This record gives sequence, structure tokens and C-alpha cells, in this order.
Amino acid sequence: MQQIDMKSEEFKNELQKTWEFIEKVNKQFNFVQNPNQDVNEGVAMGLARNRLIYGKRYCPCFMVEGETKEERKKANNRICPCKPALEEEIPQNGLCHCGLFCTPEYAKSQTLDKDKKDTKKDPNSLSKDQANKLVQKEQIDGEELKALLKARDDKLVDFILVDTRELMEYQMAHIEGTDLLLPTSLFHVKVEELLGDKKDQNIIVYCQTGSRSFQVQRVLKTIGFNHVGNLKPGIVSYSGNIKESVA
Repeated sequence: MQQIDMKSEEFKNELQKTWEFIEKVNKQFNFVQNPNQDVNEGVAMGLARNRLIYGKRYCPCFMVEGETKEERKKANNRICPCKPALEEEIPQNGLCHCGLFCTPEYAKSQTLDKDKKDTKKDPNSLSKDQANKLVQKEQIDGEELKALLKARDDKLVDFILVDTRELMEYQMAHIEGTDLLLPTSLFHVKVEELLGDKKDQNIIVYCQTGSRSFQVQRVLKTIGFNHVGNLKPGIVSYSGNIKESVA
């Protein structure tokens, strides 16, 4: 699988074209961007990356299935702006699956909600029993992961935190305490090498908005991993420490 250097002129040029594409879609359908700019930037980079690798702006929140053009076409991979988003997700939920395209009404409601949530307190410390029970949940939120990481530091619980985004996203920023990078695009190539001997350990996966990691969670459980949790809202809603990688 081709790796993209986000500092290259090729990627920067494609990213600029992607932002122009996004603006064109917004004007065509009267959409607006997500109030959370981290969501927009993460999805835009994923679209640019897929355009360079596959020649099409496949939705970065889903695994791209198929080795050849013909196989990818047959697999009915989502191409932005995808039909499910236009016909179902945005009319029903106010935003597409990736969160990039929103209705003005949804964006306004999220801005108001954020103002209310900014005063939310840090989670309380967990007991050993609470931590070991929480780590078994299939879907956890940002405050729960924050509490679990503290409990792990205190040696009350043990788990492996896995980033399922792409290398360029990880290089920009990742959750402090992340143990492994397992890019969704390289999942089938790297999973055995990185996690093959850890099927009985507690694993928590995350991505930008919780979509790719949910797919990884599902596949891991299918191939025999017993304890896999997913950070449902993704890194965009995590209020704990974020580490920026040094180039």
C-alpha cells in the first residue's frame, strides 16, 4: 500500500484541490462544514490521500475494498459525496457519516451544545474494579478513555490503545498513551504482526470520528480477539492529553 508524505508538494496540491471540491459540494447542496474543524481537516486529508492512491475520493471513514479498479467498483465503495450521505444520512441526521457535510441547522445546534459542554469536569478516579469493568465496554466515550488511561498509569488496569488512522494523521497528533499505530488501509497486512499474539488482551481502538475504528473493532472480533473496545466519538471529542509528533 502506497504511503503518502503529507509534507510533499504532491499531497499539498491535492489537499488544496480537495478543499475546492468540498466548497463546491457545499454550494451545490447548501451544506456547511462541521463546527469542529478537526473533523473537517481529518476527512479532507483522507479524501486527498485516497485520491492520490486510488484516483478517486473514496470516503476515508470506511475501508476501501478491492485490489484493482474493477474490484473496487464491484465492492461499491463510497465515493464522496456518497449516495447514502445525500439520500439518507444528511436528511435524517443533519450530517454525513464522516461529519464533513452538515446542514446549517445541525451546525448551529452543535455550536450551542459545545458552549454548554465546555464546563464539563474531568472524570473521577476509578477503583480497580470500576476500571476493569469499564475496559470491557464495547463503546466508550472520551471521558471514559481519559479515566482508563489514568487508571492504567496507576497500574489498576491494563489495555493496548491502538490508533487506526493513517500515518500522516498520527504524525499530526495522537492521544498520549497510544501504544500502536495500525492504519485501516494496512489492516490486513499489519494486524498479525502487531496484534497476533494479543488476542486475549484488552484492546481499545480509535480513529478521527469513531467510524474506521468501529470497522476495525468488528473485524478484530471476527478473527478471534476477545476484548476490543472502540472510542465511539473518536479523537475529535477527546479532551485528554494529545501528543504532537516531532518530524
